[in-house]
Amino acid sequence: MTQVVLRPATLDDVENLSKLGRDSFCAAFAHLYRPEDLNAFLEQCYAPAAVAEEVSDDVHRHRLAVDPASGALLGYVKIRVPSYYSEYSDAANPMALCQLYTDSDYTGMGIGATMMDWAMDEARAGGHDAVQLSVYSENYGAQRFYARYGFAKIADIYFDVGDQRDEEFLYELRLDTPTARSAG
Repeated sequence: MTQVVLRPATLDDVENLSKLGRDSFCAAFAHLYRPEDLNAFLEQCYAPAAVAEEVSDDVHRHRLAVDPASGALLGYVKIRVPSYYSEYSDAANPMALCQLYTDSDYTGMGIGATMMDWAMDEARAGGHDAVQLSVYSENYGAQRFYARYGFAKIADIYFDVGDQRDEEFLYELRLDTPTARSAG
């Protein structure tokens, strides 16, 4: 397991957050899209101005996983309150887990689990009764990762990238019961 320090994002982190978000999304999904659709999406979601707006607003929180020796950004998780997906559930106060990305060189080294544990702690500390997230219907690795925490599919939804509409699954973890996370 790679050692990391978790800390909140600041405006000084925007360029690195923008780059890691863009690189992570492209590494996993760029092959699915026409260049014009991908470029429009990346500009909408990962342009420095878009990232800076989220870092500065009152609804998103970014937690960075940084190398304790070099300070290099190895991953990040972004949560949102209120959840984008409240309408799909009877949860009274759900939180959305919007992104959980690690540098591709560090995937599988426990960084994602460390950030996920932080997000779950934040949800509980904030009095949220559920955590919701969307996952691409063919992203089986991510689906297995979330299932280890006890997340279950509650709806079929869509995710637009430019003019392309992808099938996504909406997952939810109710926090009124303990999670079933297994080691590893």
